[in-house]
Amino acid sequence: MKITFEGKKKVIADFNGYTIVTDQPVRGGGDGSAPAPFDLFLVSLGTCAGIYVKSFCDQRGISTEGISLEQEMEYDHENRRIGTIRIRILLPPSFPEKYKDAVINAANLCAVKKHLHNPPVMLVEAVM
Repeated sequence: MKITFEGKKKVIADFNGYTIVTDQPVRGGGDGSAPAPFDLFLVSLGTCAGIYVKSFCDQRGISTEGISLEQEMEYDHENRRIGTIRIRILLPPSFPEKYKDAVINAANLCAVKKHLHNPPVMLVEAVM
């Protein structure tokens, strides 16, 4: 992965053939032209849970029509960070009741979530 800079607060990542542009909101000195890096982190949690839900349904021949996920973040003012992330899997009436707990278990297999529970060591160095 290569990280470069462009303009005010834009930071760009080139990774596996994709270019991911981030920016800061206007109130943070950016142009608000792209998601902020932390926004992408939050999005990665919801979309990761989503792919596990989709895979669960696909493996069982269950239609994903009418299934969606909602993610809410509760801010912890005392610690100045997000304290709770809640993901709700919205299931249509046609979803088989017997799989309700199992689809929750599938969403909990999310690899991004697993990395939060057992974070990697992160090393930062400056090289000239």
